Formats: sequence, structure tokens, C-alpha cells
Amino acid sequence: MIEIKAMRIELPGFALKELDLFIMDGEFFILLGPTGSGKTLLLEAIAGIVPVTSGRILLKGRDITNLTPEQRNIGIMYQDYALFPHLTVFENIIFGLRYHNKREQNALKKWVEWLINQLELRPLAGRSIRYLSGGEKQRIALARALAVKPSLLLLDEPLSALDQNFREEIRELLKILHKEMKITFLMVTHDFSEALFLGERTAILNRGEIEQIGALPEVFTRPETPFTANFVGMKNIFQATFKGKKARTNGMELNLDSPPGKNRGYIAFRAEDVQINKEDMTGDGRNVFQGKISDIIDRGPYYDVTATSGKLMFKAVLSKSDLAQLGLPAKKEVRIIIPSSVIHVL
Repeated sequence: MIEIKAMRIELPGFALKELDLFIMDGEFFILLGPTGSGKTLLLEAIAGIVPVTSGRILLKGRDITNLTPEQRNIGIMYQDYALFPHLTVFENIIFGLRYHNKREQNALKKWVEWLINQLELRPLAGRSIRYLSGGEKQRIALARALAVKPSLLLLDEPLSALDQNFREEIRELLKILHKEMKITFLMVTHDFSEALFLGERTAILNRGEIEQIGALPEVFTRPETPFTANFVGMKNIFQATFKGKKARTNGMELNLDSPPGKNRGYIAFRAEDVQINKEDMTGDGRNVFQGKISDIIDRGPYYDVTATSGKLMFKAVLSKSDLAQLGLPAKKEVRIIIPSSVIHVL
């Protein structure tokens, strides 16, 4: 397991602020956040590349805060591979073994051979890496990170530089390797589909602070802050006051499924849960507003639709066939329908 206790890193113009994080042994943990939130900095602190200002990092109960990178038994894999162009594929893979004594190196030989076979790198072992594909380089970088049989593998957006076919190939490979090897994986990504496919739990990082930690489905469906709600794709976020099972925002009232237990806060719901219709659909816990379509953006397989009612602008998603059937050009009057069951209180 990896445990981070009140860790702070101060850099000119940026800081990671007293982070607390616990990752279970053998877990596939996902670190999410926008560019500049501190994700890579956190990984590099765990790896020992960046010094910690205060706080502690423990790996399997051992304090590694002040150890050098080679003393930590941690593998790290960057999105740009960071392979050595003057070495062969095999020499790249075994590079980290030089930090181990002869006895340890001999013990790892079978493990390295297993990795090379598992990652289908045997035909490439003697070749230069200069003319290999992105997918091949990524598999080599993965083999090098795993060759030392680390207690923890850090993955810094390992799929972002790959095209779609290679991305799916490496994603499947990561899932298989994690299942077979039972090593703890900590991966940085900004891709929600990758996170949901690979991960078990996640932490959302924002400006050097953790906004929320939890199981991936829980964080995606029940965000705790407006930032997290926006980050996981809830495009409709409004400040609101509450009374009973009513939320009031910008002079309009919405029905809730249950009383929120507080007087003020936020409500949030996904664009795909907003229904657009030409007819009234009252009852069954629906919130129905009369409004107009103010904008339609073609996104290829679907449309982003903005519908305005009073002072509120609702974001919706409609398939091309749905929009064609409704015949809804811009400025057309419509009914905006929001089921109370989809409204989340923050």
C-alpha cells in the first residue's frame, strides 16, 4: 500500500497542499485533474524525483520520504516513453537492474523473460528503438518500468501519445498485467473512458488540492463539489437555496427527490439527462419549463443543445435522429424536462 500523510510541496508559483491519500495494496488507482493541477508533480514526489517540503510518504509501511529513487522500488512510465536511443530494446528493458546487486539481478532474470514474452517483445529485443512504432515503444517502456518488479507502478498519462488502435491495445494490456501481477498501479489520466475501464478508485486533484476521493462510479455520479461536478461532465450546475423538497435558483423552482438537509448549496445534473420536447410532460417527478432553443452545436454523432428558460440556460444532448424527429431549429419554443431523480445536490 501507499500512504501519503500531510504532504506539501512548494514550488515557485505552485504548491501541493497537505495531501492525504491512501492507496490499497494491489489497487489500480486513478489520479484525475486538469492540466496544471499537480498530478505529475505528485507522481514524481512519490518516485523520489521531486523533494517533499513537509509530510511523509509510506510504501508498505516503510517511510520512503527521503530515500533516493533507486531505493524506493517504484517503477515510473511517462507518456513520452523516455527510452534511451543509444540502447537496444533489451538494454532499455534491463536498464534499471544495474541498481540491484548480482544476486537480485539473477533472481529477476526469469521475471524479465516472462515480461518480454508477455509483452510480445522477443522479436524486437536486439533492435534499436529509433524506428519502432508508438505502440512498440510504449510496451518497451512498460517492460522497463516493471523489470525491477516494483511494489508500485506509476503511470503518467501512458496512453495519451498513442493513436486510437494502439491506445486500446495498451489499455487492454495494462488491465491484464494488473490482474496477473497484482502490483499496485497509480495512473494519471484525463480520459474518463480510460479511468472507468482501468481504475477502481480515483482522486480528483484541483490546484494542488484533492477535491474528492472515492470509487470511480461514485465520484462520477455523486460529485461533492461544483468543481468535481463540472470535471466529470455535469454541465448544468446552479447555485440554489433549499426548502423542503424544492430548490430555488435564479427565480425558478425545481422539485427534488428528497430534502437536502441544508439551506443553500448547488444543484447539478448531466446534459444527457435533460429532455427536450415539444409537448408538456408533467407529473412523475418531472420539472417542466417552457423555453427556447438558443444554440445547437454539431458534435458529429450528436448535438450539444442550449435551451433557455427565464434566466437559466440548460445544456442538453440530442442525437441527430432525435433532433430531426423533433424538428427543432434554433429559437424554436420547446418544453425543457428535468426529472427530479437526476438532480444531484452538492
